[in-house]
Amino acid sequence: MTQGWTKSDWRAKPRIQMPDYPDTAALNAVEAQLVSYPPLVFAGEARRLRGQLADVAAGKAFLLQGGDCAESFGEFRADNIRDTFRVMLQMAVVLTYGAKVPVVKVGRMAGQFAKPRSAPMEMVGNTELPSYRGDIINGFDFTPEARIPDPQRMLQAYTQAAATLNLLRAFSTGGFADIHRVHSWTLGFTNDDKAERYRELSNRIGDALDFMTAAGVNADTAHTLSKVDFYTSHEALLLEYEEALCRVDSISGKPVAGSGHMIWIGDRTRQPDGAHVEFARGVLNPIGLKCGPTTTAEDLKILMAKLNPENEAGRLTLIARFGAGRVGDHLPRLIKAVQEEGANVVWSCDPMHGNTIKSPSGYKTRPFDDVLSEVRDFFGVHRAEGTIPGGVHFEMTGQDVTECTGGLRAVTDENLQDRYHTACDPRLNASQSLELAFLVAEELSARRDEARRVAV
Repeated sequence: MTQGWTKSDWRAKPRIQMPDYPDTAALNAVEAQLVSYPPLVFAGEARRLRGQLADVAAGKAFLLQGGDCAESFGEFRADNIRDTFRVMLQMAVVLTYGAKVPVVKVGRMAGQFAKPRSAPMEMVGNTELPSYRGDIINGFDFTPEARIPDPQRMLQAYTQAAATLNLLRAFSTGGFADIHRVHSWTLGFTNDDKAERYRELSNRIGDALDFMTAAGVNADTAHTLSKVDFYTSHEALLLEYEEALCRVDSISGKPVAGSGHMIWIGDRTRQPDGAHVEFARGVLNPIGLKCGPTTTAEDLKILMAKLNPENEAGRLTLIARFGAGRVGDHLPRLIKAVQEEGANVVWSCDPMHGNTIKSPSGYKTRPFDDVLSEVRDFFGVHRAEGTIPGGVHFEMTGQDVTECTGGLRAVTDENLQDRYHTACDPRLNASQSLELAFLVAEELSARRDEARRVAV
């Protein structure tokens, strides 16, 4: 256990991006109720994920983290969970073949209910109201009543997260994740005439699976072909909820965040002396840290020391999010800071948050080409620095939404209004997500081939 740390210490630290609940008695009652509930995840699962992330840090695995921008109470349906899970499995198969290493699969699911906002208030016409901060805090409807922070929403978030985890565990172990089935779904994507460039890779994956089957390696003889490890993650923004679900691991005696396998600190809440860093430093879970253009080398060094004082591999993931064309301005100096400290970290690329624009039609969107450009720059900088690009972090959905422009299906500005369903930030749809996986696989394959040539 972190020396002298308790799960409520964050309350004495500066807090930002968190609501002020008007009814303190109601908040206390909800917190007391959550404290009595079972944790959503268990310490052994978090420790297993840390071990797999240690492999990512060493270049022996690759991290795929993806899911909703902000989970919604209104969109909570089994089909939505299934479809996002399915696309992540498809992406993982493609990335596994490209990287020739296992892919660690972490969903932004079963807890991603709170969102930081750029301003505390928002204006519609002549009316100004508090900003929507995610369904766990207040309502999306633009009314004074909906925008009042309501602690009862934490109980609904817990129930939805528990049900989501239950379904994900069933999908992960019940045969739905069989690799042959997953690849058959991908074949439907590559059969599209516009996806011709990805067909060869898809066919090579199919040939490899056929060879394994012929050699007697199938779901009956190798259970790893029909089951997967799938973990959950979210931004630990609402600390009352996080504290209430924090438990002590009976094996190690260390605190564990029971709200999700991995939690991360956002770019807006990474103050070294702030409440969010104070809470995250004390739990044994893997911790993510968003690093944006304003992250200084000095702050990063302090944060790494606070969040990973024992310098354990797999404990800390640095999630870079700079924006297309800006990676080269910022990532090298942060890599240098990590190297100067001799820090063990996983480097992951979030190409979503630095590439949000307002389209001519007025919708908030993200151009697919900008997302891809940031991913390529991320790989390019790591290649130049001789460091390991460990993973990618996407806001995505398995639904056929039209929120990000571009991609094979060529979503245009005029298409955005067709199926724009997000309550916060625009997400890649199923087709765009899978296309991006093929493009990342090409980067991974090229990196592997280059490493072989150097070795020879």
